[in-house]
Amino acid sequence: MLGFVVFSVIVRMALKRFRDVPDGFQNVVEALVEAFDAFVETTAGPKLNMLGNWYFMIFSFILVSNIAGIFGLRSPTADWSMTFACALSTFAAIQIIGWKFRGFGYIKSFFEPNPLLFPLNIIGELSRPVSLSFRLFGNVLSGTIIVSLIYSVAPLYLQLGVPAALNVYFDLVTGAIQTYIFCVLSLSFIGAATVDNHASDSAELPVEIYPAENE
Repeated sequence: MLGFVVFSVIVRMALKRFRDVPDGFQNVVEALVEAFDAFVETTAGPKLNMLGNWYFMIFSFILVSNIAGIFGLRSPTADWSMTFACALSTFAAIQIIGWKFRGFGYIKSFFEPNPLLFPLNIIGELSRPVSLSFRLFGNVLSGTIIVSLIYSVAPLYLQLGVPAALNVYFDLVTGAIQTYIFCVLSLSFIGAATVDNHASDSAELPVEIYPAENE
């Protein structure tokens, strides 16, 4: 978090608000933010583009946490409490966005298609943060354990070979993939909360005009 704060201060100092054509470091930062805004719009829909900054922060935080093992640190996401906290933020966003866009219609969706399914719908909703957190936690922890076991049995002069390559794979490649999956699933769940699957579109259907019988 300290690293993110320092980076934010550097970016803020580098902003050139009064220049028509920004260049250099500001271009790079703006390109990253705009790319993530487009990613959010593609995944969750254009009406949720206000989540771009929020999920850019979450993506960056989880990615840095996942790849911490490359620098000899224990990945924070190898602890379930951390991944569950991230998943809870998604769960809260689902409820807030669902209520914002659908109001009581979102509450009503838990009783559809049959009120008897209300308990199952609630269980399904509560299972989302659990599944999100365990997916990220399990993949990161398993990579951490595998790499630690290999380093413990490999002689010191061989640790720059296969163990180091596996370390890069599990921490960097798998970490980036799991970060992407977490954000895609989170945004998909949030985007689905804004959609009323039972809304009637009959009023928007074109009316077919039949020719008169005399004709």
